[in-house]
Amino acid sequence: MRKIVVLEHISLDGVIQAPGGPEEDTSSGFAHGGWIAHYGDEVTGGLLRKQMNSPFDLLLGRKTFEIWEPYWPHHADIWANVNSATKYVASNTRVSSEWQPSVFLSGDIAGEVAKLKQQPGPDLHVWGSGELLQTLMKHDLVDVFWLMLYPVTLGSGKRLFADGTILAKFKVTENVVGTSGVFVVNYERDAA
Repeated sequence: MRKIVVLEHISLDGVIQAPGGPEEDTSSGFAHGGWIAHYGDEVTGGLLRKQMNSPFDLLLGRKTFEIWEPYWPHHADIWANVNSATKYVASNTRVSSEWQPSVFLSGDIAGEVAKLKQQPGPDLHVWGSGELLQTLMKHDLVDVFWLMLYPVTLGSGKRLFADGTILAKFKVTENVVGTSGVFVVNYERDAA
């Protein structure tokens, strides 16, 4: 069975919106885009590259897909696997893309994702995709949270754990603190 692995840059106050750049996601007037820029170090960079180079398919919300779609096909030198991974996109408005391989999911997203988990293949990595994450958590579909927790508060923005989060127990299976103070932690579902 495939696992759903949520990989997120997250602030101390739980914000996951626009970590990479000022124009990444300005919805709802978010003005703090690019907030991870000052925290790069070799330790966290190495852990991030390890995740990026592992076998995976992607499970993305439409907005994240549309942010990535014009960028990653031209930056294979940074993240080659993102282009070859199957990109499963939750969208009720999109049905196709030139960025392949891409599969668009609509309707009962939780049901479609539950079916995907049962199929053979690599784990499904979720980056960004705040609205999709709320659906996945509400329907108890997340198996792993791989979080990069940054020593900054932002005060506003889309949060990882918002309305609809259900009771679920996790155990820490790995944790590292980078030299810039970023805490990287892997939480896996705890069956106990």
